[in-house]
Amino acid sequence: MQTSRLEAFTDGVLAIIITIMVLELNVPEEPTLHALGGSATGFLTYLLSFVYIGIYWNNHHHMFQVVEHVNGTVLWANLQLLFWLSIFPFTTAWTDESGFARTPTVVYGLNLLLAAIAYYTLQVVIFRSPGGLNLRAALGRDVKGRSSPALYVLGIALAFAAPWLAVVVFAAVAIMWLVPDRRVERYLEAQQAPSAE
Repeated sequence: MQTSRLEAFTDGVLAIIITIMVLELNVPEEPTLHALGGSATGFLTYLLSFVYIGIYWNNHHHMFQVVEHVNGTVLWANLQLLFWLSIFPFTTAWTDESGFARTPTVVYGLNLLLAAIAYYTLQVVIFRSPGGLNLRAALGRDVKGRSSPALYVLGIALAFAAPWLAVVVFAAVAIMWLVPDRRVERYLEAQQAPSAE
């Protein structure tokens, strides 16, 4: 099967997830800057989750630039990823409304961890499918992909001592992924270079 339907469905689901998260933001009851300050935590948790959804969308887009065909296993692995990402509005709202209490912060970290595992599972399923060698060659050692789950586990552990430390770790992972990752682009450029000669 071609990848176009999978990509279009994923784009639609991620757009809905972002829409749900922004609708969870509380509007200040008074038209003052002081009242706006009460929404600051909500905006920051929304921003962190928005960045994560953006990172997944960006990496998903790049991944499917080198995948030409998908099978049923890839479709189910992609749905598993979308399931964990679709929980973001709930865990984001809970973390915000609790003021970064321990349990909601741990659950938020677990959501991040399970989404990362689901993304890795999707990659492995693609590696094992016809045409998956292109993705394996493009990603190489995937240091960021392998280190992220370990950092999420660290953040979850830190949440038991001080939830704000966990949020710092979760934000650091997001910042790490914001640095443009050109592996797939370099791979595609290298593949096109011989044909251009």
